[in-house]
Amino acid sequence: MSDMNLGITDKLEPILEAVRTMIRDDILPIEEEYLAEVGTGDRWQFTPRQTEILDGLKAKAREKGLWNFWLTASDRGYGLTTVEYAYLAEEMGKAHIGAEVFNCSAPDTGNMEVLERYCSEEQKERWLTPLLNGHIRSAYLMTEPDVASSDATNISMSCVRDGDHYVLNGEKWWSSGAGDPRCQIYIVMVKTGDDEAPKHQQHSMVLVPADSEGVEKLRAMQVYGHDDAPHGHLHIRFSNVRIPVENMILGEGRGFEISQGRLGPGRIHHCMRAIGQSERALELMCQRSLRREAFGKPIAHLGANYDIIAQSRMDIEMARLLCLKAAWMMDQGDPRAAAPWISQIKVIAPQVALRVTDEAVQMFGGQGVSQDTPLARSWTALRTLRLADGPDAVHRRQVARTELRKYTQERV
Repeated sequence: MSDMNLGITDKLEPILEAVRTMIRDDILPIEEEYLAEVGTGDRWQFTPRQTEILDGLKAKAREKGLWNFWLTASDRGYGLTTVEYAYLAEEMGKAHIGAEVFNCSAPDTGNMEVLERYCSEEQKERWLTPLLNGHIRSAYLMTEPDVASSDATNISMSCVRDGDHYVLNGEKWWSSGAGDPRCQIYIVMVKTGDDEAPKHQQHSMVLVPADSEGVEKLRAMQVYGHDDAPHGHLHIRFSNVRIPVENMILGEGRGFEISQGRLGPGRIHHCMRAIGQSERALELMCQRSLRREAFGKPIAHLGANYDIIAQSRMDIEMARLLCLKAAWMMDQGDPRAAAPWISQIKVIAPQVALRVTDEAVQMFGGQGVSQDTPLARSWTALRTLRLADGPDAVHRRQVARTELRKYTQERV
């Protein structure tokens, strides 16, 4: 095993500074105007001003060569390690649209991983190329309303072969990004095997064009009353949706193999961005505590606020180090060895970010839960992250099983 280097490399340093500068000078100053446009006109279409802002920022990022950092171990990517990418993702997490500006946003990054690793050259040309260029968006459909999807062996959407086609029937929800009018392709987890097959060989992944006949968008799921338009987390029904057999990825029964290749990087990317959200919340908290006065002194000096600020800093530093170690484990090329580390940070990063953000909200008082700061929006997203890509309990179970195997020869 190689030496563990978790620092900022010489290669990364100028890229990181360029990303940090663009987020500070170009993205954050205009982000609230971009988000305010959602409330004007059709919430599920981009207004001319939104398009102008987003396209302008993306064009600037591409001109600077700040594009597609996320794709490691690939000739199509930027040539970064996961550790190097972690620092960039943290910076992108400080802005709501930060990741998309650099074409590094979920669920596209995970979907592009699938297309890059597992799909045919024809599929790559049709879907991966426009995704890499930022011309279209995509969605990943796994979770279902009628089964406990935290155990993915429960996934039940029917996928039955009929000649040269597969026929899909069932429902998916929390289909993040499916509301975006630019979303043109779904990667969908389906059940193809019967109940007698080994449980991890009963599922497959298929490519479904978003405009396929029989695809019905039932509703946008709300997170604490917010629909996250125009991105959205949709509830979708599939009624006799027919797709060509070549839209099956790798072959029947390979769904879990593909999902692990997809979800590992996706989980850690979320955690990296969560640490960036923590940093922004702490920055806002400190600024507020020094500028606002009560009872004759800055509120930094009142109550337990010194301790709260100190604890927030220490929690962020611990979470970042764990995230970097998980990233380093991924870079060693053994997904099974990296998995428990990814599970650890998937539990820790959202919890730390939630605590810091909540303390920042408290420091702002009533303004903290309003639309006048990004804190309420950030808290909502972070609370959802404790469920996305596996709830805390599932990841804790994986960590515990790994730990217990050190002390028993039995399968835990």
